[in-house]
Amino acid sequence: MIQTCIPILEVHAMATLSKRDQLVKTATELFAEFGYHATGIDKILQQAGVSKKTLYHHFRSKDELILAVLRDYDSLFRNDFMKQVDNEADSPKGKLLGVYDVAERWFNSDDFFGCMYIKAIGEHSDPKSPFRDVCKQFKKLTRNYLEELCVEAGYRAAAELADQLALLLEGAIVTAQVSPEIDAARIARDAAEIIISAQEKKSH
Repeated sequence: MIQTCIPILEVHAMATLSKRDQLVKTATELFAEFGYHATGIDKILQQAGVSKKTLYHHFRSKDELILAVLRDYDSLFRNDFMKQVDNEADSPKGKLLGVYDVAERWFNSDDFFGCMYIKAIGEHSDPKSPFRDVCKQFKKLTRNYLEELCVEAGYRAAAELADQLALLLEGAIVTAQVSPEIDAARIARDAAEIIISAQEKKSH
């Protein structure tokens, strides 16, 4: 979905980090808050406390560092998001609605700056951008997770329902970023409940 459901600083909570991991952790925090273009290599190096030589030992360019951030963040975000959704409810339907409850907590967290993948596409709009496939894969896996819940709930048109719920989630993320005064997660949850109820009528 989707940035992260938990504070970025806690995502990488480790006793000790390798130089590579420290670079990725620092870059993740800075890219999330300030964007990719606005965050220069020197700023990352200064905050990470590593040398330029160390950076280029692990990454040949800033683009390679961005790719590493997006790939690392993918699994961290989805694993955390799914764990939180699983804790929201016992039933598949409850988890589907719980997706928006988890999103609401994310939107209200101090380090919510929007979705890193939407930002990456927005700042690198070239169809041949090396980041496009990573971002598309992240969104696809998030949408597939919703379909798995729809299948578990026994909805016949699971794929169609997952598409609708994923679109609601994406819209809520963007709205929360652009217009934080709007209760985007609640509105999306209410709409999801209506869509799910309509699907239940079709499935019985």
